[in-house]
Amino acid sequence: MEPASIAFAALLSGALIGFVLGLVGGGGSILAVPLLVYFVGVGQPHYAIGTSALAVTLNALAGLIGHARQGNVRWRCALAFALAGMVGAAIGAELGKAFDGERLVGLFGILMVIVGLMMMRKRKTAENPEVRLTMQNARTMLARILPTGLAVGLLSGFFGIGGGFLIVPGLIFATAMPIGLAIGTSLFVITALGATTAVSYAVSGLLDWGLIMWLVLGGIAGSTLGRWIGTRLASRKRVLEIGFAIMVIAIGLWVAGQAFL
Repeated sequence: MEPASIAFAALLSGALIGFVLGLVGGGGSILAVPLLVYFVGVGQPHYAIGTSALAVTLNALAGLIGHARQGNVRWRCALAFALAGMVGAAIGAELGKAFDGERLVGLFGILMVIVGLMMMRKRKTAENPEVRLTMQNARTMLARILPTGLAVGLLSGFFGIGGGFLIVPGLIFATAMPIGLAIGTSLFVITALGATTAVSYAVSGLLDWGLIMWLVLGGIAGSTLGRWIGTRLASRKRVLEIGFAIMVIAIGLWVAGQAFL
């Protein structure tokens, strides 16, 4: 494609990713790599992974500011989860860069199918809205937070994704915080993990800074529209999530088929 066409495609991709994030509260970043490879036309999968990692990081940071102002971030839980996740993300990113690009995208397609199936499961409501990580409960909580964060970080770094769809249930599992707090807290973790992956790929020269700019600009516009529509369709949020999950599964099957068949 011509440079102008590439920029426009990246802008649309960012808008779609942001729109989904704003509409259903997660999962949009998993579309980034397939969109960059098959729609924008990034020829090397590793460039697509590194570029999407930084773009998702910047979008998550923007979202974190709003949630922090609303008091939806449990900072100590987020920091502990993120520190373990960053170790995992650093290891995962190095493994991902050493992996064959085409097969990595194929495995990403399989992950999309798994994620889509996970999203179709009804979320259970957590029971502890007052959860805090303190000196008194640190031993018990960290025994769940640290290994969960490490595992999520490995997947996030390996595939170059924000991992919000994994971080949110991981935080609920490890801390029993409600879904609203888990979403806000996850944005801190996404920012930390995405930055770790992005730095690893940047050191290897696997970032396209021009595309990142267009992805972020599109993401800002898309997330604004998605949040606006989401508030008006709040009563049908579950229907939207299931519809998005079906789309993720379909795209994942197509991506895996392109890589392995």
